Amino acid sequence: MLAVIVLIIIPLDTVFLDFLLILNLAVSLIILLSTLYMREALEFSIFPSLLLITTIFRLGLNVSSTRLILGNNGDAGHVIETFGSFVVQGNIVVGFVIFLIIIIVQFIVITKGAERVSEVAARFTLDAMPGKQMSIDADLNSGLINETQARQRRQKIQREADFYGAMDGASKFIKGDAIVAIIITVINCVGGIIIGMVSGSMEIEDVLQVYTLATVGDGLVSQLPALMISTAMGIVVTKAASENGLSEELTHQLFSKPIVLIICGVLLISMIIMPGFPKLPLIVLGGLFIFLGMMKREDTSRGGEIDVKEEIEREAAEERRPENVYSLLKIDPIELEFGYGIIPIADTNQGGDLLDRVVMIRRQCALELGLIVPVVRLRDNIQLAPNEYVIKIKGNEVARGEVMPDYLLAMNYEDAKEEIEGIPTKEPAFGMPAKWIPKKMRDRAELLGITVVDTPSVISTHLTEVVKRYGHELLGRQETQAIIENLRETHPSLIDEVVPKLVSVGELQKVLANLLREGIPIRDMVTIVETCGDYAPVTKDTDILTRYVRQNLKRTISRRFFPDGRAAVITLSPELEQIISESVYQTESGSYLSLEPDKIRAIIGNLSEELNRLMMQGIQPAVLTSPTVRDYFRGIIEQTFPDVVVLNYNELDQSLQIQSVGVVGV
Repeated sequence: MLAVIVLIIIPLDTVFLDFLLILNLAVSLIILLSTLYMREALEFSIFPSLLLITTIFRLGLNVSSTRLILGNNGDAGHVIETFGSFVVQGNIVVGFVIFLIIIIVQFIVITKGAERVSEVAARFTLDAMPGKQMSIDADLNSGLINETQARQRRQKIQREADFYGAMDGASKFIKGDAIVAIIITVINCVGGIIIGMVSGSMEIEDVLQVYTLATVGDGLVSQLPALMISTAMGIVVTKAASENGLSEELTHQLFSKPIVLIICGVLLISMIIMPGFPKLPLIVLGGLFIFLGMMKREDTSRGGEIDVKEEIEREAAEERRPENVYSLLKIDPIELEFGYGIIPIADTNQGGDLLDRVVMIRRQCALELGLIVPVVRLRDNIQLAPNEYVIKIKGNEVARGEVMPDYLLAMNYEDAKEEIEGIPTKEPAFGMPAKWIPKKMRDRAELLGITVVDTPSVISTHLTEVVKRYGHELLGRQETQAIIENLRETHPSLIDEVVPKLVSVGELQKVLANLLREGIPIRDMVTIVETCGDYAPVTKDTDILTRYVRQNLKRTISRRFFPDGRAAVITLSPELEQIISESVYQTESGSYLSLEPDKIRAIIGNLSEELNRLMMQGIQPAVLTSPTVRDYFRGIIEQTFPDVVVLNYNELDQSLQIQSVGVVGV
């Protein structure tokens, strides 16, 4: 670039100018050939910057050649003289007209067309970015690609947007260059004639001859490279991505159908009967096209026979080859199967957004629980009812629901001022009474204060609750190792000291699973690992380690279950706590609770009465116990009341306002 700037300022010798003009022509030819052989636009991503550099270089040569033309009696080197003599051919008027036609074609046809295509390509590329991003997220969520491939695709989309945006701006340089070329041509011609006439050293005919020839030669030697670069720009912005270059695609697509070549040849030969047409070119070209069409037809039929034979041999080889049964053993962690009536909701080509909602579920679980949810496999199942769906965890069905895609689900309608008509049902995630209502009744239902959700929201909410409930099953040793490696990037000393020297990956996985089983987030991995490292030398019992971790996560637990800072709790009577404590037995393999079935039924019955009483008052209580009793009481009620939160006193933040609303006795 500095050399180009110097080129504009310092006068050049004609020999050096000839060298630079030939260099400009060679670089333009290389650029044009490179665009012909590229497979996609991003292979030539430096093209916008190259356009600017070559345009400035060409303008510098124009300035230098103009200085020589006007200051050296029209002598600007052998290259300009040769180009001018070739076009003028002894007739100044005809030569100048031909030169003007070249400039007009360059400016109006090539440059204007490439500029317009660049604008449209940039606009459509930017408009298509959200859809491409959603498609990548959908492929990632469905398991078709991994995280690395998704990241590479996103980078490619960003590069395409940057490239076409830059091409849109770079096309303005080509347009400006064409305008400047016209202006410089007029200056060279008019200025040269004026200088020749004022100097008086040449006759008027000689002045016109010399300066017109030099002007045409200079314009042609600069516009020919500009024409090649403008053509290259048009090829770049109009080139669709393919596996082959333009020449191979042109040969394959234009001459791939033999019947087209044969018909073209027959039509050319039939034009002989029209008077005035030259017969020899029609016969030669027509016969050539017919010959090529017949040869192409033989190659196609021969290739088709070979392909059929190869396919038969390939199928026979596949049948003889032993089947690899290991691929059949793979089980997806999470599957969502649905009937054919739900396909439009999941198909992005039909406007469905279920895939996008599944991506949001993974993000939500990562933010709320710190759980990296595996890829959710979506597939249709013709064995299900049309509007039915099934959620599976590790190949086993854990939840099932049925929706009505053309309706909306209305909930919390009991307190509405007037009754709303609909098809009675139950909300699949929480089992609440609900109704399916037509979509046209949305506004009326919302005015009545009724909660209205669409079908994709119903399915995604159900899937979210299932993931939260079974999150501890989705977290295995491999997933735990991934979490450890992520933590190692920010806390390498902590990981090197604790895992696996004090706590193995399996033991840490059991602690995390115990936390997730009761809905406690595991985002604060630093606190979890540090606590395990502190108490691992004392005990290897993962339940006891979990107890210590829960105590150090008391702020997280309090904020999770009591976000408003008030805790309505049910406590255990001293008699019940004593009975549970006395029924705990220690063995070499650990501790266990031994209670009579009648006492267990009495405890569950008393808790059920308290919960029903408080639920009627709109209170969602937690159960508060002493630290030594919590784990065993949780084990007693876990099967009957899986959603009831059981905490001990050491797991609550001191800033909480605790209110006892009930007592469970025996």
